Amino acid sequence: MIKPHGSNELNPLFVYDSAKREALQAEAEKLPSLLLNSAAAANAVMLGGGYFNPLTGYMNLADSLSVADKMHTVDGLFFPVPIVNITSETGVKAGSRIALRDPNVKGHPVLAVMDVDAVEDVSEDQIAFMSEKIFRTTDPEHPGVATFNSLGRTMVSGPIQVLNFSYFQTDFPDTFRTAVEIRNEIAEHGWEKVVAFQTRNPMHRAHEELCRMAMEQLDADGVLIHMLLGKLKPGDIPADVRDASIRKMVELYFPPNTVMVTGYGFDMLYAGPREAVLHAVFRQNCGCTHLIVGRDHAGVGDYYGGFDAQTIFDEEVPKGALELQIFGADHTAYSKKLNKVVMMRDVPDHTKDDFVLLSGTAVREMLGKGIAPPPEFSRPEVAKILSDYYQTLDN
Repeated sequence: MIKPHGSNELNPLFVYDSAKREALQAEAEKLPSLLLNSAAAANAVMLGGGYFNPLTGYMNLADSLSVADKMHTVDGLFFPVPIVNITSETGVKAGSRIALRDPNVKGHPVLAVMDVDAVEDVSEDQIAFMSEKIFRTTDPEHPGVATFNSLGRTMVSGPIQVLNFSYFQTDFPDTFRTAVEIRNEIAEHGWEKVVAFQTRNPMHRAHEELCRMAMEQLDADGVLIHMLLGKLKPGDIPADVRDASIRKMVELYFPPNTVMVTGYGFDMLYAGPREAVLHAVFRQNCGCTHLIVGRDHAGVGDYYGGFDAQTIFDEEVPKGALELQIFGADHTAYSKKLNKVVMMRDVPDHTKDDFVLLSGTAVREMLGKGIAPPPEFSRPEVAKILSDYYQTLDN
């Protein structure tokens, strides 16, 4: 199986030994507490699950600035975005041991225990510098920039020990999986070549066929459909609805034992190219050999070019930094001429009228009225689940 990023073995920060975990839990109740924001809590969940291997905790300011600028830490570890705990709290002291509390669960239970190596002030200029590098913009209307700017100006860094996976394990018991669990399941299947498909949206026919194309062209053993389960921007479809629609599609339209439907506990960054590289890092940690990167991967609005998330792997990711490879995909749509879903780049003889193309707004309006999109665009069973959801919004 493909090695994890940065090490020979995966090193999740979740404390798997139950006796040690109970002892840490008891200790944490007596420690000074820091209530995390959702972004820092999501980072803890990802660190706990082994997704951000080989990191041992939150980055300090020097590493964060270096990663933002050059995509590597001061010591040279390749990493595409800073993994940070930035807060507005100022009472934390360097050298202390603290309990990190979960902002997303009632009662704010302890999520992790942290040994604080450093507490550093982050200037407005440094926030702007990191925003520009990570998001390619400092526009406060960009949802990722808006979140990053709102976190605070105090960076708390150091190693952590994770005690639970926040709400993800309880809210999505059939879907949430750690990188450890995904690796184990891939091994159980005996898969060697595995393609990952990232999604924060339901999957329509084009997405379904894209997974099929990647599998066939790469001669892959299986596909990991890996959905984001954390916080999104307003208007995005909730994780439980996406989960139901994706599972229905896989059940009906893929051969048995060729697809794993799973999810991960992270808040969307909308960082376009940099987030695509982060997706590649943690899919390698999951045991995947390939990642599908399509048009405007992890993008939002008009902040990124259609293929920027592909070209970053050729132009900015150092050769050999990742073992995982990219399957670069063009926009996919149903061809009326060929009666199948195709990549648009593969059919230069087609005009716009030769495709079934619907905007997201048009699809939402149709579903909200109980009208199913054309079967060339969306499987009817998937459309039914989405339509039921959209109609609840109007009631």
